[in-house]
Amino acid sequence: SLSQNYPNPFNPTTNIKFSIPKAGFVRLSVYDMLGREVENLVSQQLTPATYRVDWNAVNFSSGIYMYSLTTEDFSLVKKMSHIK
Repeated sequence: SLSQNYPNPFNPTTNIKFSIPKAGFVRLSVYDMLGREVENLVSQQLTPATYRVDWNAVNFSSGIYMYSLTTEDFSLVKKMSHIK
């Protein structure tokens, strides 16, 4: 599962919580509205658990960003607002 980031909107740091039910390769990335990956937060093999990842967007402009969680058999995208 992939939770909504908190806080949202945020400035400059937010956290993203996700759960993995079985071991596998996990990728969590942030994209701009043009679909360009702006930061990769997780790209590794993980064991079943709930995780929380912080994203510091101090070097990014205000706007809407998308974050995507991808595993072998699951993919979900959510959006978040960065306001300076």
